[in-house]
Amino acid sequence: MSRPFSTPPAAASLRSSFAHPAVSRRSMIQAGAVGLLGLSMDSASALQAADVVTGSTGKAKSIIYIFLSGGLGQHDSFDLKPNAPDTIRGEFNPISTATPGIEICEHLPLLAKRSRDWALVRSLTHPSNDHSLAHHIMLTGRAEKPPRFLPDKPQSSDWPAMASVVGAVTRPRNNLPPAVVLPERLVHRTGRTIPGQFGGTMGSRGDAWFVEASPYNSVTYGAYPEYEFHHANGAEHNKAMAFTVPQLSLPEGLLEKRFQTRLDLLETIETQRRELERNATQAKFDRYRDAAVTLLTEKRVRASFDVLNAPAEIQERYGKNSFGWSLLMARRLVEAGVNFVQVNLGNNEAWDTHGNAFPHLKNFLFPPTDRAVAALLDDLRDSGLLDSTLVVMAGEFGRTPKTSTLTAHYKGPGRDHWGGVQTAFFAGGGVRGGQVIGSSDAQGAYPAALPQTPENMAATIYSALGIPESAAWHDEQNRPHHIYQGDVIPGLMG
Repeated sequence: MSRPFSTPPAAASLRSSFAHPAVSRRSMIQAGAVGLLGLSMDSASALQAADVVTGSTGKAKSIIYIFLSGGLGQHDSFDLKPNAPDTIRGEFNPISTATPGIEICEHLPLLAKRSRDWALVRSLTHPSNDHSLAHHIMLTGRAEKPPRFLPDKPQSSDWPAMASVVGAVTRPRNNLPPAVVLPERLVHRTGRTIPGQFGGTMGSRGDAWFVEASPYNSVTYGAYPEYEFHHANGAEHNKAMAFTVPQLSLPEGLLEKRFQTRLDLLETIETQRRELERNATQAKFDRYRDAAVTLLTEKRVRASFDVLNAPAEIQERYGKNSFGWSLLMARRLVEAGVNFVQVNLGNNEAWDTHGNAFPHLKNFLFPPTDRAVAALLDDLRDSGLLDSTLVVMAGEFGRTPKTSTLTAHYKGPGRDHWGGVQTAFFAGGGVRGGQVIGSSDAQGAYPAALPQTPENMAATIYSALGIPESAAWHDEQNRPHHIYQGDVIPGLMG
């Protein structure tokens, strides 16, 4: 349900300022080296958007939003139609889960065994079949097209991403940035930067922190190096695809008790300060500096990023590939205190299965996803974090009911874009597991019962974090922008 904008009556009472601990000269030196971290320098303004601060009264302290760029077909994953004609049902069979009456795809066996931990919403719908606009819809939680929208270039008039909203209205924990996106920005192989993943009307100050661990690539897709593929050609291996992690260290010798010259030291600090102060006031610089110091000095935080050196058995559980490493990093970041982690699983819209859909889902996309998400759920449960971490998984849209064959490009059939309905996956964070909410019709084309919107999905995320319905973020002119645009999905949360 869309809500008209109104000035939230309690917005003024929610406004707060940050209190910062005293920062030593040593810490200032460390902050001066933050540009060497391997984190995006656009993140310099991430913490500036926190005009409203709330303490969490919801069950969740953190969100992990797993975004399947390209669009996962509902018929082939979580909403199979075994009684439909062959051109609709596809090639996969349903299997029973640990919850009687709930069936999912045979190629997701690990998730099937863990159904008591998760719930499905099979009736999520929005009006767009366009990749860019649908990305914007599902990353911002708003189906309304923003003014001056461009499909190939983010605009300052775009709605802010959910990551940006959470970053703006939740209190940072352990002096860490409240919202992080990994392992890459969403940039299509054509060079099209996907709108909806940035601060939008918040300005660049509202951007989440982007951890650039995955290199931009215009050729291959998927969970490299184990499950790398090309939509037309099948299995591929591109040696240029290497998962990297931020090097959270200082220049050699920078913290030695004796420096060669103080001039070199001051130049290092001042260069970084000038770069940051282009977009930040001194107070906001202090906030960013403090977060940077935490990234540099806290061993637990540095270890969160260092997934490539995690124990072998942990890497094997998640999968030694970009999907597994990304979800392992996300799990460690929420444990360290990050409130919202968006994990983009699939470069170049990897889930855009117009052709060869069934072998590619079976061989390249489902195995690393099933393994990594199952490991994430186990890890969160075993560490006591599942109840306080809401996991959400969705793409920008579903896929068409009927399969089609584009013989000029692919040998086998696939499905096209379809905003009419998709299945969204929820786990932890207060979710009542072992249930299905809503349904699609017999062809898997439109909601048949309890239709849900992206606005409702976003409201569920915000509510799980304890963000009150009256909350707003404030722009530079101190104008409030209402956060909730829909209602919490009924029956999903316990």
